[in-house]
Amino acid sequence: MSTYEVPNCNILWNQLPYGMLIVTPDALIVGWEGEMENWFVYKKDEIFEKSLFDVLPFIYASYKSFCQIGEDYWETELKSHMHALRGEWKRYKENGIHIVDFLVLRQDDQYFELENIFDTSFDEILVTDGDGRILRVGSKSEQLYHCSAKQMLGKKTTEIAGEGAFTPSFTQEIIDKRARVSGVQITASGQKLHVIGNPVFNPDGSIRRIIFNSREYEEAELLRERLETTENLLDAYRSELKKLRQTNEEPQTDMVVLSSEMRKIYQLAERMALIDSTVLIVGESGVGKGMIAQKLHRASHRLDKNFVHINCGAIPETLIESELFGYEKGAFTGAHVTKKGVLEISDGGTVFLDEIGELPLNVQVKLLQFLQENTFRRLGSNQQITINTRVIAATNRDLRELIKQGRFREDLFYRLNVIPIFVPPLRERKEEIPPLVQHFLANFTRKYKLFKYFHKDTLEILKSYDWPGNVRELENMVERLMVTSEGAEILPEHLPSSIWEEQRGQPRLTPLIKIKELYPLKQAVEEVERQLITMAYKKYENTYRCAEVLKVNQSTVVRKMNKYLGTGREEKL
Repeated sequence: MSTYEVPNCNILWNQLPYGMLIVTPDALIVGWEGEMENWFVYKKDEIFEKSLFDVLPFIYASYKSFCQIGEDYWETELKSHMHALRGEWKRYKENGIHIVDFLVLRQDDQYFELENIFDTSFDEILVTDGDGRILRVGSKSEQLYHCSAKQMLGKKTTEIAGEGAFTPSFTQEIIDKRARVSGVQITASGQKLHVIGNPVFNPDGSIRRIIFNSREYEEAELLRERLETTENLLDAYRSELKKLRQTNEEPQTDMVVLSSEMRKIYQLAERMALIDSTVLIVGESGVGKGMIAQKLHRASHRLDKNFVHINCGAIPETLIESELFGYEKGAFTGAHVTKKGVLEISDGGTVFLDEIGELPLNVQVKLLQFLQENTFRRLGSNQQITINTRVIAATNRDLRELIKQGRFREDLFYRLNVIPIFVPPLRERKEEIPPLVQHFLANFTRKYKLFKYFHKDTLEILKSYDWPGNVRELENMVERLMVTSEGAEILPEHLPSSIWEEQRGQPRLTPLIKIKELYPLKQAVEEVERQLITMAYKKYENTYRCAEVLKVNQSTVVRKMNKYLGTGREEKL
C-alpha cells in the first residue's frame, strides 16, 4: 500500500478562496489564515494574540452577536471598505469545554448589489433566520424604528419588540402558521407601519429565512384604495366588454342617468326590452328619445338583428310610404328594381319611427294594419308579406291634440301607446348637466385631440340655463366651446351672449317667475301679490310670520289679505 504525505494546511488555505479567523473565548486572535491578509491588510504576525475588539471592531460586533445567541453555529455577513463577505461562526469544544471559535469567510460579489437593493427599496426590508434572529436590515430601520442596523443585527425580533422599538412582533405567528402574515405595527414614535412577513423554507421543510417588508400605513392605505379603485374600474370595463361582445356591434354611447325620473325611465326601458310590445317615446326635441330606443333594442333578444332609424319628418310625403314598405319594380316612374322598405329590412330586429306625428294620414292607415297583423304589401304588389319587426315610435308633438285636429288617427295612437315613456326636458333634470358636459367633453377630446376643461363658474352658468334644445343643444354647445375657445380652460366669457350676460357682476340665472304671455302690468303685479299672500298664509296662518317672510309690515299683509282674500281681518292680527 502506498503511503501519502499529508499536505500542509496553510498551503491548502492559500489555495482556496476562503479566509479563516480563530479566536479564544476572550476574543484574542489565534488564527489568521487564507485570504484574511488580503481582505483586511493585517499580516498574521501583526494581529496574532491581539484583541479582536481593538483590531477589527466590526467583526467583534458580529462575534458578540454570535456569543449572545448561545448556539454553536451562526451565519453572518461582513462588509469592509473593499469587500463584501459572507461566512459562518462555529464553536469548537473538547469534552464539553469551550476551546475556540472560528469564522470561515468567502467573498460575496453580489453583496453590494443586494445592499443597494435594500438601501434603495421604498419598503424597509428586514431578514431573519428561521428562529427570528435578525440577519440583515435595510437603512430605513433607523428612520422607522429609531434603532440602528448595528443595534438590531443578531437580536431576535421579539427582543427588539420587547425593547420598545415596535409592537407587536409577527415572527412567532409566522413560525407557528408556517405561512405569510401581515398586520399593523406601531413604532416607538407612534408611527403606524403595514408589515408583511413571508417565510422561506429549506428543502426539508424547515424555515430558513423570514423576510419582512414594512411600509408607512398611510401610504399602504393609499395604495390599497388605488388598487381597489383600479379593480372596480377593471370590473366595470369587463362588464362593458361583456355587453359589447353580447351585442356584437360597435360600442354605443350610453346615457348619463342621475335624476330619479331618468333612472325610472332607464329601468322601465330595461324591463320593456324583454317583451315585444310597441313603445311610444314622448319628449321635446333633443331630450334623448333615440338613446332610449337604442337601449330598448340592445337590451332585447333582437340585439343581433338590425336596428333601423327613420325620421318620418325628414322624408317628403310622396316618398315616406315607399321608404317604409318598399316597392316593386315598375310601381312608379323610376322604380327600375324592387326595393325593400325599412320594415322589411329590420325583420327580426327593431324599427324606430322618429317624429311619428309627421306621418301622413294615408300612410298611418297602412302602418296601423301592419301593427295589427304584422303584414303589409309593397307599393305595386298584391302579395302580403309577413315579418317580425318590433316598432318603437317617438314624437315631440302632442298626439292627442293632433287627433282633435284630425291630423292623427286615434286608433293608431292607441296601437302605438301600449307602453308610453315620457322623457323630461333637460331643464327639469339640471343635476345631469355637469356630468353630461364632462361626458361630451371626453368624447370631443378623443375626436379632436384637444385637452380642455370647464371652469366651475362656467358649469354653474350652463346649469342655470334652460336649454330649449335640451341635450342636443348642450352637446353642440360643448363642441362649439371646445373648438373655438382659446387656452385649456373654458371660462364664462367664452359662452355666447344668449347664455351669458352680466347683471350686477353675476351671471343671469333662470327667472323665479316665468311669464307665458303678455298681461297689463298692473294686473300682473296684483296676480303675483295675490299668489304670494295666499301661499304665505296657507303655510304660516299668522300675519306676523307672513310679514316676516315677505319682508313687509304686518299691517300691509292684513290689508292685502282683505283685498285679495276678503278675510275682513283687523290690523291687530
